[in-house]
Amino acid sequence: MQKKNKRRQSLRRGVIALVVAILVIGSAALFFTKSSPPTVTIPTTIATTTTTIGTVSTKCSTSAFAVTGFATIACASPGGTSGKAPTMVIPTTAPSKSLEVADLIKGTGAAIKKNDKFTAQYVLGTYSTHEIVQSSWTSTSMSSTLNASSLIPGWVDGLVGMKVGGRREMIIPPSLGYGNTSPGTGIAKNDTLVFIVDLLKIG
Repeated sequence: MQKKNKRRQSLRRGVIALVVAILVIGSAALFFTKSSPPTVTIPTTIATTTTTIGTVSTKCSTSAFAVTGFATIACASPGGTSGKAPTMVIPTTAPSKSLEVADLIKGTGAAIKKNDKFTAQYVLGTYSTHEIVQSSWTSTSMSSTLNASSLIPGWVDGLVGMKVGGRREMIIPPSLGYGNTSPGTGIAKNDTLVFIVDLLKIG
């Protein structure tokens, strides 16, 4: 009888010890779980910010003016507003091998001639990117002389006769542009160039 009582007491003590151990372990686990810092998921890619230097559209102008002596631009860019950066349309059709020119806004001032000094704003898009890759509107206007020592042939030929206050678009084939060279980012070898030029001043 005494042996049975001792066994029962030992069994009770064992059960109590087991319960206490479970409670201690559980409390410790709960404590450490609450104390642990939250898990943070770090993204594997980093978002980058791009700078917009001009607007590209697919809407052709219905009011562009043909320029005598040049092939007409089939899908000219919108005229926009003088004094504000233009919106450009870069054709998705095969590029022409000849210089195409259109006046988006007709100027009312003096007409530029070869070898004239002038000041202008411009944007440049390329067929290779179908994006605007350069814009003087993001910094300051450019000044140059209308001759082959300062500018590509497409500018020298395409700007003649343009009037101050006007906005002219030129689609320039590689033969009148940079040819088989890449002068900078966004301009490929044998690229066709799209320029929109605002003539601000002559002289």
